[in-house]
Amino acid sequence: MQGTAYTYDSDARTGSVLLDDGTPLPFDAAAFDAGGLRMLRPGQRVRIEVAGEGDDRRVVFITLQTF
Repeated sequence: MQGTAYTYDSDARTGSVLLDDGTPLPFDAAAFDAGGLRMLRPGQRVRIEVAGEGDDRRVVFITLQTF
């Protein structure tokens, strides 16, 4: 799944992603670390994996989208 980095706190390594339909999904430090990223800027295209459904849906992996 793809989205756009919306927010990012470099100290906590947490933030949120906007899905292409505009739905925001938060990510935690574990998801950020799983993708091997060192930094992230709002507006960057990202590839994510999610777990759960409905209100329990969360990002478990985030990395940059490459073409």
